[in-house]
Amino acid sequence: LKARRLFPLNPDVDPGATKITYQQYDGFGIGKIISNYADDLPRVDLKGKEFSSPVKELGAAYAYTIKEIRSSNMVGKRLDQRRASFARRAVSQAENKIAFVGDASTGLPGFLTNPNIPTVTIPADGTGASKAWTAKTPAQIIRDLNLVANSVPANTKGIEVPDTLLLPLEQYTYIASTPRSDNSDTTILKYFLGNNPFIKQVEWVNELADAGGAGIDRAVAYRRDPEVLTLEVPSDFEQLEAEKRNLEYVIDCIESFGGVIIYYPLSIC
Repeated sequence: LKARRLFPLNPDVDPGATKITYQQYDGFGIGKIISNYADDLPRVDLKGKEFSSPVKELGAAYAYTIKEIRSSNMVGKRLDQRRASFARRAVSQAENKIAFVGDASTGLPGFLTNPNIPTVTIPADGTGASKAWTAKTPAQIIRDLNLVANSVPANTKGIEVPDTLLLPLEQYTYIASTPRSDNSDTTILKYFLGNNPFIKQVEWVNELADAGGAGIDRAVAYRRDPEVLTLEVPSDFEQLEAEKRNLEYVIDCIESFGGVIIYYPLSIC
């Protein structure tokens, strides 16, 4: 459950919000040399396009009977706390899934499903014209990593610079355990981190496996900054009062969630 660590949390949305209105921005214009008394300074500005994102409720519930509580206490186990912890995890799993892939039925936006993020395709020049890293040399893999990471500053003329690279678990473990060369004690991952001028951290994320559909895995480079993207949680996990229903007590758990909002799509690849 890595969404809260990889995406900056936005604390500014009111818990009563039903939607979030935001802008995606693109800047234009450039300064120039001017003379004294100049009155024709070049105009620069930000061009914003407005979007609205819904806020939905995530929920789960757990229950216990008085007999269950007495029995669990008798053997020294806190059954009520274990069930509460599992309810919290169940809501977190829903939050994490939607944060990465969104929810088409409700319109909640996800990190990987934003249509405005540029993409780059790595070359199919491994053994047998394969894109798989297990079929490529370490030098080809490092080139692929740089191709993804360097595309953000290339697309934005250096205005946007990524600092984080996300990989599927299989590819991450491969480069983290494969030497840079036969006579090197440095792994591909360590070499890449030591030589790419932008990326400071590489993480693995399960949701990137098959993220492109049809068995296509994805890597993502981005700037981990609330100016670029935010995880929207207007109201965090909350347990409501226990409600007595016949012979059991039911505790409903809720959270308000708005997905992942991206303000500068060109800062991601």
